[in-house]
Amino acid sequence: MLRVVLMGVSGCGKSSVGAALSARLGVPYIEGDDLHPPENVAKMARGEPLTDADRWPWLDRVAETLATRAPAIVGCSALKRIYRDRLRAGAGGALHFVHLTGDPALIAARMAARKGHYMPPALLASQLATLEPPGPDEGAITLYIAQSLPEMVATVAAALKGLRHD
Repeated sequence: MLRVVLMGVSGCGKSSVGAALSARLGVPYIEGDDLHPPENVAKMARGEPLTDADRWPWLDRVAETLATRAPAIVGCSALKRIYRDRLRAGAGGALHFVHLTGDPALIAARMAARKGHYMPPALLASQLATLEPPGPDEGAITLYIAQSLPEMVATVAAALKGLRHD
């Protein structure tokens, strides 16, 4: 079963890519932000970065979602390798990471332009400082967000075709 995590800092396009990839592959997209405990949402809305302790229950919910609702595509920042390892351990099968990355100025501009999201642009710096890009041994697909949405979706769809999903 296909299990994909679209990862990266807030504002990198996880929701947009997730929705478009879902439509292309016919696999449900699940918004990882919706899996955060209310305390995490309130903390981020106040402009306070999450700690590892804040993230563990959320990461466990994301992993459980991947295990029980596969096939699925989930948007989840998965900023550190230890977070990705925890997701892999709980996902119930093969898990593919797609790392959305790009120029911090572009990401900041996207964050400033979006409406109705609890994550303030001021937290981008803390997310960038926390980010540990996937290592070569993690087999992640790296996707540069300066491309058009159709180009990004085509790239991911093609890359996922050649991977095992069991």
